[in-house]
Amino acid sequence: MLVSELFWAYLVAITLLTVTPGVDTLLVMRNTGRGGLADGWVTSAGICSGLFLHATLSALGISILLVETAWAFSVLKWAGACYLVWLGIGSLRQAMARGNEPGRPEQPAPRRRVNRRQSFREGLLSNVLNPKTALFYMALLPQFVDPAGSVLQQSMVLAGVHFAVAMVWQSGLAWVVVRFRGMGASVRFKRTLNALTGGFFVAMGVKLAGN
Repeated sequence: MLVSELFWAYLVAITLLTVTPGVDTLLVMRNTGRGGLADGWVTSAGICSGLFLHATLSALGISILLVETAWAFSVLKWAGACYLVWLGIGSLRQAMARGNEPGRPEQPAPRRRVNRRQSFREGLLSNVLNPKTALFYMALLPQFVDPAGSVLQQSMVLAGVHFAVAMVWQSGLAWVVVRFRGMGASVRFKRTLNALTGGFFVAMGVKLAGN
């Protein structure tokens, strides 16, 4: 199993990766603003569950095959790009939805009842269809795995550590969004968040497709 020095190096690496703002971060924030703290938590659980799939593919060598096979990697890249654009369009539509009538005081935006399966699925697909995550796991995990032991087992343990770190961070972000919402944020905050995340998702999808 991992020696302590390698474990701490891995912990630092995945912590820095986790706290770096990206698609997963904004998706958790958007969904929290949409359906409350539980929506953000379930979305985070979906995102973090995808890490185990990437770890499995890395252990089995399929990630390397995807990278070395141009057409397979292109399929993954385009699927991820289309999904990001689809998420972005959905956010932009929510941002442009009609709210309060002009001249009337702004009322707090009601939380939507969202199917938890939808939230989990959005998070899972966001992670699984992200080729950057596949590349990260392919490049990083082998550096911390002892070839003399079970590669799959060690990869699952490493993914479990990443899961815990990411869940703590993203749950904290969800809590912050809820706190700001409870301190007077309303329709305007929700629209702004949807507009920012929608534009980011679309831009990232276009960039990913163009690379």
